[in-house]
Parts: sequence; C-alpha cells; structure tokens
Amino acid sequence: MRYLACLPLLLCFTACGDDGTEADRLGVGAQCTKSEDCNQDPLPQTCLSFKGGYCGLSPCAHDTDCPASSACIKHTDQVNYCFRVCADKAECNANRDAANEANCSSSVDFVDGTMGRKACVPPS
Repeated sequence: MRYLACLPLLLCFTACGDDGTEADRLGVGAQCTKSEDCNQDPLPQTCLSFKGGYCGLSPCAHDTDCPASSACIKHTDQVNYCFRVCADKAECNANRDAANEANCSSSVDFVDGTMGRKACVPPS
C-alpha cells in the first residue's frame, strides 16, 4: 500500500523530468534570424544561413565535434555542418515554422558514415 502512494509522484518525475535530447536542449535545427537565437551553452552555435536560418555548428570534421543527437554532414555546398539526426520529419520541425520546414533525409553525406541514420536538412 505504501508503494501505491508514491506512484503519482513517480509518474510525474518520469513524465516531467525529460528535457529531450541534447539537440533539443541546444536547439540544433531550430529556426533563427541571428546567432543569439541559438543556444550558446555548452557549445556555441551559430545561425547558419539557410532559409529560415538553422541553429548548428560549422565547420565540423567528425560527429564528435557535434552535440549529441546531431551529426557532421558534408552539405551540397561542400561545407561540413552539424545537423540534427532524425527518424521522421516531425522531429526536424518542432522549432521551425511551416514556411521553413526541414526534411528528414537519408540522402545526405554523413562524414562518419550513414549507419542507418537520417538528418534534418534545412530548406535551401
């Protein structure tokens, strides 16, 4: 019976305690107009110049240069960026508006290999 009294408290900690992935907390992939819109702690991000802006890091040489839940991608402009990894398009657009949606794509050049991953590619 004592354990049942603790159940509501346990459920609250379980449901309320998760702040999401490091990419969520750092804003990787979020829409921006200036670098100050992007989280600067612990890795300083910049507002990358894609349509709608894209909070991320550049350059990177490997995934280890990127926040957790993001990966080093060689973009079509031949520059390496830390882009958010994703399973579906909804993950890419939690912090973006409909006019500036990113796509969750496996058709990107992962610097450290695809490993079955997809990345949130910002609109051009």
